[in-house]
Amino acid sequence: MNEADEDRAASDLRVALGRVVRRLRQAHEPGELTLSEVSVLSRLDRDGPATPGALAGGERVRPQAMGTTLAALEQRGLVARMPDPDDGRRVSMSITEDGRGILLDRRSASVRRLSRALTEGFSPEERRRLIECVPLLDRLADSL
Repeated sequence: MNEADEDRAASDLRVALGRVVRRLRQAHEPGELTLSEVSVLSRLDRDGPATPGALAGGERVRPQAMGTTLAALEQRGLVARMPDPDDGRRVSMSITEDGRGILLDRRSASVRRLSRALTEGFSPEERRRLIECVPLLDRLADSL
């Protein structure tokens, strides 16, 4: 694949992913977690407790934006604040059992919508191929 083909593929991927994200946001219902909140909960569940600064760096957002996200999650009881074990002046955030429950709950409108689209619009082989891409997309997001 030459450089022009790679640029075209990157452009096509950007457009396709942008459309998926916009459609998911359009289906967001009041009271449902935002994509940012789900991403933070997933990171805490996968990687364990982290400082707000580390979460902001991992999510590639400003600390103020992470503070807003964490405050919303904490208010709902989905994350807990605790003193950092290595430095009592710092705070570490962890996911609560309620937060884990939300992640495991597959009944949210956006997840149902996405699941229905996969089931109704794609063959089993296509679904398998899409699912196999998820780790690569996560890696791509981490490298941007």
